[in-house]
Amino acid sequence: MHKAGFVNIVGNPNVGKSTLMNQLVGERISIATFKAQTTRHRIMGIVNTDDMQIVFSDTPGVLKPNYKLQESMLAFSVSALQDADVLLYVTDVVENPEKNMDFLEKVQKMTIPVLLLINKIDELSSEANKTSQTKLGDIVARWHELLPNAEILPISAKNKFGVDMLLKRIQELLPESPAYFDKDQLTDKPARFFVSEIIREKILLYYDKEIPYSVEVRVERFKETEKNIHINAVIYVERDSQKGIIIGHQGIALKKVSTEARKALEKFFAKPIFLETFVKVDKDWRSNQRELDSFGYNPE
Repeated sequence: MHKAGFVNIVGNPNVGKSTLMNQLVGERISIATFKAQTTRHRIMGIVNTDDMQIVFSDTPGVLKPNYKLQESMLAFSVSALQDADVLLYVTDVVENPEKNMDFLEKVQKMTIPVLLLINKIDELSSEANKTSQTKLGDIVARWHELLPNAEILPISAKNKFGVDMLLKRIQELLPESPAYFDKDQLTDKPARFFVSEIIREKILLYYDKEIPYSVEVRVERFKETEKNIHINAVIYVERDSQKGIIIGHQGIALKKVSTEARKALEKFFAKPIFLETFVKVDKDWRSNQRELDSFGYNPE
């Protein structure tokens, strides 16, 4: 008997979906930072054993879209409701359970197994033990009202608390099926995608305010040999002023980002990396559907 299925991770921004995805897959697939809206695409991570294949999907945080990029991000999250065999709905100990009720109402109507994961319970441990247990009990009770058919599991993705138990429960819920992907495949994304994501992650970490959310990265050259990889990447921004901020005085800011990205890429690919980065202005790319399609923001 062989089991296989799609286990899709959804929820609001900044509740720890990407951290959980990376823990479940055992590889660093998704950007996981302290900033919201870091995940823009639907990213698959595949776990294989001899008798099982779990296809996890990380998705963007659910939000009310203000421009076309966010519309595409929401579409990725909605699509994850349509092809899941098991749904992981992630929340945390501080989130308002009634946030983004339109999306939650779609989850309420689902007939597949739904696991409601209350993440970041480690943040309750600093409180008095009895008080934290009472608060967690209140959170569980409220979510039980909203999703009465869901199984509720408290976890801490950061500390891996409850992750093994969650994985065991997912294995029990998977349907019998042949594998959907080759058994040696880790993800559905090409190498160029992870180059873009790693560079974008460093921008998220080193720049403030609107800059990270106005940035997209395109890999224009990816040449791999047995010994090393040569990469040319273009960082796109929407304004000339943003270009100046990305580059920084005498190019110092861009050099820092490029150096940190190169180090992370060398760890990811386990090879020496030669990375060249350039900055270009692409006005209002976040609201231009043709540009969004070229960057891969097409859920269909």
